[in-house]
Amino acid sequence: MLLWDEPQFGPIGPFRLLRISWFRHMAGIFNSASPWASTPTRQRSLAHWALYLYDPIERTKFRNMNNLEKLDLSYNSIEDIKGFERPYVLGKLELLDLSYNSFNSGIVPSLCVLLSLKTLNLRGINLNGSIDIGEFHNTSNLEELDLSANHIDSIKGLKSLSKLKMLNLRRNELKGLVTSNGLDGLKHLQELYLDYSSIDKIFLHNVGVMSSLRVLTLRNISLNGSLPNQGWCELSNLQELDLSENGFNGMLPSCLEHLTSIRILDLSFNQFTGNLTSSPLSNLPTLEFLSLSYNHFEISVSFISFCNHSKLKIFLGDNNRLSDQIEFQTRIPKFQLKVLSLSNCGSNNLGKFPDSVSIPPSLEALDISNNHMYGKLPRWMGNMSSLMGIAMFSNHFEGPIPVEFCKLSNLQFLDVSDNNLSGSVPSCFNQSTIKHVHLNRNQLSGPMTHAFYNSSFLVTLDLSDNHLNGTIPSWIGSLHVLSIFLLKFNNFEGEIPVQLCQLKQLSILDLSENNFSGPIPLCFREIPFETTHEKSSLEIGLPRYFTFALWSFVEGSKSLGDHYPMDIAHKDIIFHSLDVQQKVEFTTKHGSYAYKGNILDYMSGVDLSCNHLTGEIPLEMGNLSNIRDLNLSHNNLFGSIPSTFSQLKQIESLDLSYNRLNGKIPSQLIELDKLEVFSVAYNNLSGATPDQKAQFATFEESSYEGNPLLCGFPLQTNCNKTVPTSTMSKGLDREIEDGGFIDMEVFYVSFLVSYIIVLLGIAAVLFINPHWRQAWFHLVEMCMTSWYYFFLDNFMKFFCNRSM
Repeated sequence: MLLWDEPQFGPIGPFRLLRISWFRHMAGIFNSASPWASTPTRQRSLAHWALYLYDPIERTKFRNMNNLEKLDLSYNSIEDIKGFERPYVLGKLELLDLSYNSFNSGIVPSLCVLLSLKTLNLRGINLNGSIDIGEFHNTSNLEELDLSANHIDSIKGLKSLSKLKMLNLRRNELKGLVTSNGLDGLKHLQELYLDYSSIDKIFLHNVGVMSSLRVLTLRNISLNGSLPNQGWCELSNLQELDLSENGFNGMLPSCLEHLTSIRILDLSFNQFTGNLTSSPLSNLPTLEFLSLSYNHFEISVSFISFCNHSKLKIFLGDNNRLSDQIEFQTRIPKFQLKVLSLSNCGSNNLGKFPDSVSIPPSLEALDISNNHMYGKLPRWMGNMSSLMGIAMFSNHFEGPIPVEFCKLSNLQFLDVSDNNLSGSVPSCFNQSTIKHVHLNRNQLSGPMTHAFYNSSFLVTLDLSDNHLNGTIPSWIGSLHVLSIFLLKFNNFEGEIPVQLCQLKQLSILDLSENNFSGPIPLCFREIPFETTHEKSSLEIGLPRYFTFALWSFVEGSKSLGDHYPMDIAHKDIIFHSLDVQQKVEFTTKHGSYAYKGNILDYMSGVDLSCNHLTGEIPLEMGNLSNIRDLNLSHNNLFGSIPSTFSQLKQIESLDLSYNRLNGKIPSQLIELDKLEVFSVAYNNLSGATPDQKAQFATFEESSYEGNPLLCGFPLQTNCNKTVPTSTMSKGLDREIEDGGFIDMEVFYVSFLVSYIIVLLGIAAVLFINPHWRQAWFHLVEMCMTSWYYFFLDNFMKFFCNRSM
């Protein structure tokens, strides 16, 4: 650690860049008596030093930095800067970043003497009230001014900054912008950001005077009604326009076609209407990015209106209305789409999906989910070699998965769940690039083929709710990064393979509702079941591919090079309009929940319920200290409950019901302070229930019912009360008169026939329904156990009495 002293910093005058910014996650790491503390890198270059400032900065600290051109003091705890009013201090400074410090409006006068200043960033420094831009009149060279994320409610003196090219006022408390007094003076303004403020609608009528404007973002500024047909349409140089998250309605004005330079247009989250075929959007061939999501547009699936948009790369039209049958034009469209998203547009009956269609092979991500489409999955999709993400879930597609899908060598995300697909998964479907596969809720059948055998990067494999059978193949252990493995509601059988224990990244395992038998593998203790960021990170899954395409789009754009004006690579709207995320359904706490986003990162659990597992619960399962859910219910497990379960410190749901467990409930379980759901019902447990402490004070009788030898609250049986000896009931003598009104022969025959019918009915029901069969055998076993202990108690009493 180096402390500030004059001799040490004296020679740094020739440096042109000084970055003293500090990221919030590093704050507080230094504790020095000096107001300046630094950590040098190996290069000992000041541009690579990170310093944390917590006292006011005085001009003496910069007196030897007359050549300094760029100064970054962002993300510190600076409250004041003294001495900047002297003109000889930092006289050549062109860029000053003071963002996210603890200043206030009093900082403005101290900055007015920086005559060479071109870029000034005052984002998030607690500016409030009215701001007079005229105070910066001395800084006549100022080109970029960022006042975002403050509490400014009005702006004055815009005319004074005639050279201003970029003005950022987003996330303030503006209640109106004086458009007639100042905007006409900003002839050179190219970028204007007013998002998340309250702007008067008259602004759109007057903004046309800023003829050089290239970027205008008005997201969520509380505007509504129809768009005016004049004013803003005169911005012929405008390249990027964001009107999203407002209350605009009606049809798009015809003057929109005058925006002949527009490249990026976001109209999402409004109430616009009209058919795109006849809208002015069809006359904007310069469009590269178009977002119309969450409106009431009628989008023709033929895309005739966009066939001449040779530059169009990203089209987002989710939550609108697709019109016409699925028929595409025969000529090949000129656009080179990378992203096409038309999910949740199925208010009409869209009909059968086409056998062939002219979608460009450049497409990287396709989302047509939840549209009520039917027919077979198109084989021509196998020719779209650039595809990385496919979302076609929640439709009515049927038939087998085309083998042509095996040619999608770049595919990383596939979700065709909630359809009626049948047949087996093609064995050739083993792309090495695939990361997430969702085939659940279909009619797939047959054994697990060699599909995914070479998919070494596979993170999610969801095959649940199908008719798959056979055993889990041994090659499953080669999927070393597999984190989510779901096979519930199938017909798998055989023992749980020990190769699952080789999946060190596994965090969610669901094998419930199958026919697995044999013991629980002892090696489960080797799986850490740790939470992982890989499950839901935006770097994976479908949103990643939309984001990837957007990044490619931004990086390849010359006009977006330095500023990324619309934050296109981080647009929240992308993740709102593309409601396709890595989502997993997992049963826990007696309910099925869909996990997605960050919460999926923290979910881990094992569900082996509703199988035919036998043997004792391995003591080593207590080593699974990271799991939040463990469900072993509805099996044939016996033996005692391991006391090592007290080590499951993260467990929230523990279900051991409907087994043949015996012995006492370990008292150590009361140490599980995160436990919310607990059930040991319908076993052969005995003794007292755990003490009513901590979480166990919240569990009801249903958690313990079905254990006749279990006692204590919340059960009705008192452990201190002696169980009374049952006596055999005496038979009653009946005298039946000869010649009575009952024909005994008919009675015997009818009784025998009825008895046989009842037995056959019970047998048929038990044969058809395995759960009732298991419950019946459990009832019989419980009765036998009860009579056994009844006989044993009475026999011992009788024997003891005779001995005395």
